[in-house]
Formats: sequence, structure tokens, C-alpha cells
Amino acid sequence: MNAVMLWFKWLTKWLGQRSGLWTLLVINTLGTIYGYYWYKNQLAATEWYLLPFVPDSPTASLFFCFVLVAFLMGRQWRFVEAFAAVTLFKYGVWATVMIVWTGLLGGELTWQHYMLIFSHIGMAVQALLYIPYFSFKLHHLLLVATWTLTNDVLDYTLGIFPWLNYRLHPFLPQIYTFTVCLSLVGLLIFYLSVVCRGKRVARHVPKRH
Repeated sequence: MNAVMLWFKWLTKWLGQRSGLWTLLVINTLGTIYGYYWYKNQLAATEWYLLPFVPDSPTASLFFCFVLVAFLMGRQWRFVEAFAAVTLFKYGVWATVMIVWTGLLGGELTWQHYMLIFSHIGMAVQALLYIPYFSFKLHHLLLVATWTLTNDVLDYTLGIFPWLNYRLHPFLPQIYTFTVCLSLVGLLIFYLSVVCRGKRVARHVPKRH
């Protein structure tokens, strides 16, 4: 148990160091590029004014890239932090559940699906691991809540949710409910992180040299 705690303490500290920030920036940049590529067909079939609401996961990781860049510059962009935190957690969990659910319904899972499961779990985990470094406030979360819940409504009323395996289509009402609940859970988690932080200052990120 002590070894696990020491490893976790080391990992949390490393995430705030320049080597950790650069490592995750490279990983998330590559994942973001692949994510937008994955959405290429759906983006091509979507009206231009709805495009910002379509590529959920890559937009989450894109905003986290901005967070990491800010940390490397010795700055903190609070709204960007809040947006990245909530959406990374939400879509990391959402995509993982959808892929596993498809497999349970008889869909064939290829190595690409397992790669997506691993990468999306990583999205959710890194959002939680960076809680000590975030400095956003409650009003930033309220703005994110407005965007996230609006996105959910548009996804399932206009049919612009991420393309799903046909086996999941009969369960769209349940998926809609799950998605909204996941948004609320993500907002609650990071709301509690702000409350627990209280007057304590977030961990320092490395200054730009």
C-alpha cells in the first residue's frame, strides 16, 4: 500500500513537471489529430453551423492540449481548464461504455476498438489526475455546463451524436439519458474539486524559461 501511495505521489508530481507536460502534450496532440480524422465522414455530412457540436472527444483533448501549453508557459487559462476537465472525463467514459456495450451486443471488436478503449480511459483518468493543478472557479464550470448540456440536447434531438454501431440504435433514449447523467456527474466531480480546494492554491505548474 505504501509503495502504491509513493508511486501515485511521484506520478502526480511528474505530471506537473515539464517532462510530464511535454509527454502528455505529444500524446494528446496525436490523439486529437486521429480523433478529428475518425470524424471526417460525419463532419462532411453535417451542416456547417453544427460542426462545433460533432467531434466531441477530439475537441476535449484539443482543449487539454491548450491547458498543457498554458502550463508549459507558466500560465493557467481557467475556462479552458474547466472545459477540458469536464469533457475529457465525460467523453472518455462515454466512448468506452459505447464500445464495450457494442461488444456485449455481439459486435466484433478489433484492435482499433481496444486502442480506442485504452485511449479514452486515459482521457478520463488524466482529467482526474490533473485536479490538483486546475485553478478554475465555479463560474467557469457554469459556462461549461451550459455548453455541455446544450451539446447533449442537440446531439439527440438533431441526430448529430457520434455515429454508433447499428446495434445501439434501439437504445438511443437510454443513451441520451446516460449521456446527460454523465455530464452531470462530470460537473459534480469538478464542482466538488473546487469546493474541496477552498482557499488552497492549486499546485504550481512549471514557469516558462
